[in-house]
Amino acid sequence: MNSRKPKSNPYAVWQIKDFRFFLFGRFFITLATQMQAIIVGWQVYELTKDVFSLGMIGLAEAVPFIFVSLFSGYVADIVRRKHIIMISASFFFITSGALFLLSSYSSGVLVLYGVTPIFIVIFISGLARGFYFPAQSAFMAQIVPRELYPNSSTWNSAVWQVAAITGPAIGGLIYGFVGVSASYFGVLIFLSLGFMLFVFVGSKPLPERKRGETLFSNLSAGIKFVFKHQIILSALALDMFAVLFGGAVALLPAFASEILNVGPQGLGFLRAAPAAGAVVMSLFLAYRPPMKRSGMILLIGVTGFGIAYLLFALSANFYLSLFLLFVSGVFDNISVVIRSTILQLLTPDNMRGRVSAVNSIFIGSSNEIGAFESGLAARLMGLIPSVIFGSTMTFITVATVFGFAPKIRKLSLKKEINKITP
Repeated sequence: MNSRKPKSNPYAVWQIKDFRFFLFGRFFITLATQMQAIIVGWQVYELTKDVFSLGMIGLAEAVPFIFVSLFSGYVADIVRRKHIIMISASFFFITSGALFLLSSYSSGVLVLYGVTPIFIVIFISGLARGFYFPAQSAFMAQIVPRELYPNSSTWNSAVWQVAAITGPAIGGLIYGFVGVSASYFGVLIFLSLGFMLFVFVGSKPLPERKRGETLFSNLSAGIKFVFKHQIILSALALDMFAVLFGGAVALLPAFASEILNVGPQGLGFLRAAPAAGAVVMSLFLAYRPPMKRSGMILLIGVTGFGIAYLLFALSANFYLSLFLLFVSGVFDNISVVIRSTILQLLTPDNMRGRVSAVNSIFIGSSNEIGAFESGLAARLMGLIPSVIFGSTMTFITVATVFGFAPKIRKLSLKKEINKITP
């Protein structure tokens, strides 16, 4: 008798129709927002020639995003999540349309007021993103069965990263060859496609929730749950502090312009390189998911991410820099897949919105606040020393989690799945 267990199907979640529509809808929304990020970054840097202004873009989005996160997580647990996604996507379209109008040749607003109107629009889009993130994260967990959570996390990350590759590349190329207005018009087209695909995803009922709890207790439940759970807290803290200090994505316009001299076209490829590395790793993880010694693999992944950015800071060659950003994406995707699987496996159904909201605060802190930190550090220390400093802080974060969170060191996703799938 053959005692070997059958191999898991790496394409299992693709057999679920709602998951396919969900993933392609998210792909086009992400493609559009990634395009917009690089367009706004280059446009603001062209207008100001100030690295601190690049950091201010992140702050303009992070402040409203984090401010509404707890409330939006609560909303995602009491309102149908598909409805929240559709409304948020509509606001993405409105804000991108505003950027298109501000940047049109007939508009003199940016001449009169500088980049301030752009920051105002980004602030409003941050509010919409604050509601979109927890809703789509919780909604995906309703679409697939628990035993497929590692598989869905891997493919979700892969498709997101493909969008993160093509978005900056398309945005940079259109900006470089056609202009800023045409770039924003492309964003509007992709947002429309994403919205239409989400329409075809079946709406899911809300999970049962406790009655009689106060609004404050509902809002704080997600925070209490995360901070009492060492594995979830450690995974979120690793992501937050590693990207908060270790990443340099917000500074890529300055590297492209001042260090590598490659213009907006080269910037598009630099911005896409980490996502290209993440896609390669996602495809590998689809066949070889990190089920055993998951915690140690997570720690190694974050360390590798920090090393890649440290070497990137020292590079003055475009192709070497491109490769190092690719490597950073390879290591970062390990963290993304494991963290996403941890959240899906260990979060109760009736708290997914609120826990996803806490996760969004960590991610918002790492990405957007990290962009502000990068801009501030670059102004105070200089461009290259600021990235070296950030990589050093990443190593300190990994060492701290390794020393003070023994449960994350011993984590095995295979054992966690076995607990819920007899």
